[in-house]
Amino acid sequence: MICATNVTLAYGKRILFKDVNMKFTPGNCYGLIGANGAGKSTFLKILSGDIESDSGAISVGSRERIAVLRQDHFAFDEETVLNTVIMGHKKLYDILTERDSLYAKPDFSEEDGVRSSELECELEEMNGYEAESEAAVLLKSLVISEDMHQKKMKELEGGEKVRVLLAQALFGNPDVLLLDEPTNNLDIKSIAWLEEFLCRFQNTVIVVSHDRYFMNQVCTHIADIDFGKISVYVGNYDFWYQASQLNLKQKHAENKKSTDRANELKAFIQRFSSNASKSKQATSRKKLLEKLTIEDMPVSSRKYPFICFKPERPCGNVILEVDGLTKTIDGEKVLNNVSFTVSSGDKIAFMGGNSLAKTTLFQILAGEMEADSGTFCWGLTITHSYFPKEHSTYFNGDRNLIEWLLQYAPPTEGESFARTFLGRMLFSGEEAVKKISVLSGGEKVRCMLSRMMLSESNVLMLDEPTNHLDLESITSLNNSLLNFQEVILFTSHDHEFLNTVVNRIIEITPGGVIDRLMTFDEYIESTEVAKTREALILKAA
Repeated sequence: MICATNVTLAYGKRILFKDVNMKFTPGNCYGLIGANGAGKSTFLKILSGDIESDSGAISVGSRERIAVLRQDHFAFDEETVLNTVIMGHKKLYDILTERDSLYAKPDFSEEDGVRSSELECELEEMNGYEAESEAAVLLKSLVISEDMHQKKMKELEGGEKVRVLLAQALFGNPDVLLLDEPTNNLDIKSIAWLEEFLCRFQNTVIVVSHDRYFMNQVCTHIADIDFGKISVYVGNYDFWYQASQLNLKQKHAENKKSTDRANELKAFIQRFSSNASKSKQATSRKKLLEKLTIEDMPVSSRKYPFICFKPERPCGNVILEVDGLTKTIDGEKVLNNVSFTVSSGDKIAFMGGNSLAKTTLFQILAGEMEADSGTFCWGLTITHSYFPKEHSTYFNGDRNLIEWLLQYAPPTEGESFARTFLGRMLFSGEEAVKKISVLSGGEKVRCMLSRMMLSESNVLMLDEPTNHLDLESITSLNNSLLNFQEVILFTSHDHEFLNTVVNRIIEITPGGVIDRLMTFDEYIESTEVAKTREALILKAA
């Protein structure tokens, strides 16, 4: 169990949260949510002891151990993969290290023998002799093969490092587990495995995630950072959303009822205060009015951008025909004879283990890269806009946001139009004249979505559009795509996003394409798709 007592944190005059008192108990998984900048990651760091709050205290049970998913992907570059995982249990790792250094001494003394005996006893108590095998099982579950266990962390790719650091956090059955965006860079199978692991986990979990489906699967409670405090709701993310919306409606209704009653009383007092026969009643109503309280509605830090894609014209019958696209990059064939036809109303999710293959396909279709062979043809009625996964080149230079947006707006529009548009995308007031060079990841994504909205295209191509977005922006984007009646081609790791939008799946494998009309849940549960995938992989090998 971990407890926060009167915890307060402020940056200057801005209070993130004040006088937080809460207990996180074993057997529960708490989803920590809040708008970007609300203090989710900061609160996790306070709980882990990495930073201190302005006031208050954090306490854990005696002899309880806290494990944290580390965000620094370079901190363990000189360590082997196996050692990095075991280092998640610092005390155990220190004992193993000291024991090994003692046994490596050429002049092993009697004193060393006594100390090594003590260490062996401690290892026995901590089940330390199973450390390597336990670490290996975790790594295997997260698709880190045995031949990688003795490699140094710096030899691994970014996604592989993330999975090793996740294994590090999970290692050794910690009493309190703190996870900040654990599903980032995980594939579907790894996320499913993590969901199952956390559902079985008997100790305390506190997790920050932008994946709504993941939160619904694993969370027993939601801790919401808003209005300068942290409120805990029993239930998963969907339950929190319904409960919080109902709570807000009730407060508005209560305030409206009080306001209406106050207006009635004021009207009566004004009308009859000078009337001798009604003066007692007027005085009585004055007392009632004084007792009536109308609460000021607190201002939420949670903001939803207005995202709406409106095509200038609908798609015709011919959308896109792709025939035999092949592309090799740095000696690796990322696309191998890819063919498919897009039909009207298609909402296609492109899947596959190689993210470079999907990005390359989108770049070719957007005209940013040429295929080695094969062809593609857009229909005559089609206008398409592209959201690239890597979009930093769009934000070079010294322009401010208004100047940047007007590049993509109709030539007749000016600053007033840009300010209004940016305001709806949460860039109000002075935010609209920020330099594009200082924008955060989430702000850049909102800008790129603005650019797409202004294009009024009837085909949207989006490559991992939810990266860097908070839950509110993801919800707005999700709803906008649900309302879009034309064609969408996209990639994403967000389960909820995929399952609500998709009506067709195209999986790119080394041996060819799997193309099915089905929902995302049907796709991941399909044994027929799994068999086809295995056959195509064998064919490529």
